[in-house]
Amino acid sequence: MKRNSGVGGSNRRFGHGAWARAALAVAGIGAIGAASVLGPGAWAQAVPGESVGGAGRGQLQRDADAVRDTGASGLVVQARDAAGRDREARSGVADLEEGGSVPFDAYYRIGSDTKTFVAVVALQLVAEGTLSLDDTVEEWLPGVVTGNGNDGRRITLRNLLQHTSGLANYTDILFADPAQLTPENYLAQRFTAQTPEEQVALAMTRAPGWLPDARDPGAETRWAYSNTNYVLAGMIIERATGHPWEQEAHERIIEPLDLRHTMTMRSSSYVPQPTATGYLQFPGQEELTDTTLSVGGGADGGIVSTTSDMNTFLRALMDGTLLPAEQLAQMRTTVPADFGSPGAGYGLGIAWRPAEGCDGGVWYHGGTSFGTSSEAAVTPDGEVSAAAAVFTTRLGDQERFLEQAEATVAMIDRAVCG
Repeated sequence: MKRNSGVGGSNRRFGHGAWARAALAVAGIGAIGAASVLGPGAWAQAVPGESVGGAGRGQLQRDADAVRDTGASGLVVQARDAAGRDREARSGVADLEEGGSVPFDAYYRIGSDTKTFVAVVALQLVAEGTLSLDDTVEEWLPGVVTGNGNDGRRITLRNLLQHTSGLANYTDILFADPAQLTPENYLAQRFTAQTPEEQVALAMTRAPGWLPDARDPGAETRWAYSNTNYVLAGMIIERATGHPWEQEAHERIIEPLDLRHTMTMRSSSYVPQPTATGYLQFPGQEELTDTTLSVGGGADGGIVSTTSDMNTFLRALMDGTLLPAEQLAQMRTTVPADFGSPGAGYGLGIAWRPAEGCDGGVWYHGGTSFGTSSEAAVTPDGEVSAAAAVFTTRLGDQERFLEQAEATVAMIDRAVCG
């Protein structure tokens, strides 16, 4: 079996996969209906950029302003160098109506960056002998993955963590009709959460894209992003430990690393203060809608954090603090993946991409929720990292979303790789 160890490729390019991640990889739905009537770029012209400590417009600040200029309402970014020194920048406003600066310590939904936390928990359990990457879904969750050609006997924990299971993405089904993506529907459902069992059952209404080879399912290299995989991984963690995945993440990662501003939200629709207002552009609409109240996700996207905590987490992951060498190597063994960049590879809950200025590329994931985009990256040795929160997402304008996404990744890569 040939696997990509994270080498090669070219500059980042956003294609259909990245758009799908933004439009459909959200783990819950909810909003409040306060719409902004400001046109594109209005706040960018009205609010100057600001760098921490009044240090002036360095490269990080210019890059943050470039993200704002694509139409983002506001953002915050923190870069941490090899000596542990932080640089921070913010741009835009905390709220389109009330103004104000985005707090440097703003809480935000990290969306699918949650998957990296869940993968670490699973791999710690593998290291302890509680789980094996070769365990099948059927062994831990009998009868859960079945029907319409789905077969839990043919899907391993490795397949789930690496998105090589072939399982349908339940959010693709949940949001299949763009006509249902409206501020009115969002408002009506902003406090309505699905259980993991309901999410998996929804995925089971569709045939899988493929079934891994029954003789060696873990050798599968076909890749397709599916939130269903991590819902199942969370369920397996709970079955194996007797504790919710949230408890295991807190006890194994959040508390040991002293991530005092990282938390799991379960069914809560609220983000703690300080934060900034999150905005979403719905399909067919020009205005942005305040979607700050949004039901939290599960093991596929249910963590709230800060840029500082995200930097701490990713560095501890890459420097070996969180995983033994064997499990970290497994995590970093990738398959080719349509994950936003030519040459990108997806490992177990984390991805690799080439980045100009970093000979070894960078490790990353990224997450999108209704109103917030999370982006972060770290060097393979864990010495340099950067994390950002952008408080605007767009389902109604793919071109502007791609511009924002490209500017955000360019900002992160430049902060990490120079």
